[in-house]
Amino acid sequence: MSPRAPSQPDIAPHHAAKHAAALSSVLAALAITLLKLLTGLLTGSLGMLSEAAHSGVDLIAAAITLFSIRVSDRPADDVHNYGHGKIESLSAFIETGLMVASCIWILKEALHRILFRQHLSLTLSIWPFLVLLLSIAVDYVRSRNLHRVAKQHHSEALEADAIHFSTDIWSSTAVLIGLAATFAGQRWHITALELADPVAAIIVSAIILRISWFLARRTVDTLTDATPAHAQLRRDIIRDLSAIDGILSVDRLRTRPSGPTFFADITLSLPRNLTFQRTEQLTQAATEAVQRHLPGADVVVHSIPTASLAESIHDRIRAVASRSNLAIHDVTVQEFGGTLHVDQHLEVDETMPLRRAHALVTQLESEMRREIPEISSILTHIESEPATIERHASLERNRQLEVRLRRVALTFPEILDIHEVLVTRIGGSPNAHTSDRIQVSCHCTLPDDLPMARVHHIITALEDAFKLDSPEVTRLLVHPEPATDNRR
Repeated sequence: MSPRAPSQPDIAPHHAAKHAAALSSVLAALAITLLKLLTGLLTGSLGMLSEAAHSGVDLIAAAITLFSIRVSDRPADDVHNYGHGKIESLSAFIETGLMVASCIWILKEALHRILFRQHLSLTLSIWPFLVLLLSIAVDYVRSRNLHRVAKQHHSEALEADAIHFSTDIWSSTAVLIGLAATFAGQRWHITALELADPVAAIIVSAIILRISWFLARRTVDTLTDATPAHAQLRRDIIRDLSAIDGILSVDRLRTRPSGPTFFADITLSLPRNLTFQRTEQLTQAATEAVQRHLPGADVVVHSIPTASLAESIHDRIRAVASRSNLAIHDVTVQEFGGTLHVDQHLEVDETMPLRRAHALVTQLESEMRREIPEISSILTHIESEPATIERHASLERNRQLEVRLRRVALTFPEILDIHEVLVTRIGGSPNAHTSDRIQVSCHCTLPDDLPMARVHHIITALEDAFKLDSPEVTRLLVHPEPATDNRR
């Protein structure tokens, strides 16, 4: 299916309100501009003509806003990876230029009339007053509507238009007062009041310049990815991120607006002994913390494994192994004369040659000594991790081993139950009386409040006793369970 032409972008349902508000603003600006222009030409009022120019700028700005909203709502593509949101900022920049140009023209004409006393006579009519009152009413309604939609959908372009049109009320009021004063001066021949119309035009231009300065500063900040208005927001985000349990520090936080959307780039220091799953949980929590302050923000989190002050010697040893993607277990650390001796088990693939396995262990031990200088000696027991699927032996021989295991377990008063016994054999035929390797695994029920140190001692003693009773068994794996969680 061929893609649609870029000139007809899809407007998502949740953006329909933005589009409708912008379109209604264009239609209102067109009607008001034509009325003001016609009235200004008929009366000769510079204030009214300046208002017509102002409304003309409003019309162009509203049209640009409508176009920018349609384009900015397009999703990101291969060329615009961050979307099209900055089109709104670009439209605001163009609007600023148009407003400044209209100010220059208005000031030139106003000063010319004041200094040379030209075109001060106006045609008395009620139409300028009716048009200005209508303009004030329309500006009030559309500025409220634009502000409501802009706040709801976080649209920078609509918010700029809302501010723009709300100040139009004051400029129209200034022209209204200027016209009334000018007509009064003509009627009662008060020369000073005859200057009220060009003075009102100057006031209008001053209002336009103020709006232009506000829009220009915000537009430049957005286009240059500056966020001076969000300094407090940044501090609030960092505070909430630092409060998440498990995050050691917030190393970097960068945000950039793009239309109604924010992009956030965060670098966090996390404990290096965390699992991938826990790291993902913290990443999700950090993303949600940012989105509470910046709804809908596109958040990218980069995590840096960091040694924490709470790390134990065992944690530091395991961290070195994890860095090399190696699995160690049964780590024992003993202190002799102020130095440490480490005893650990390392699992490697059963097909790995001894020379390679020994080189792997040598490198691992070297890295551990460099990481933890207190370690004086390391003894690593190399174990082979099975790479083949084990086959079941005959049921009768399995049953005999299970009976022996239960008999041995009876000698330990803390062991409440032995269940889910599984016997596996590797390297022999299922019909043979012997096997190269026999492994037995089981679940062992123990009291709930038994300390883990005691649990480990009992399991180790059970393993030793069972191997003495059944020397053909090469390995016994025991999974301890509390009595309240015994789901047999």
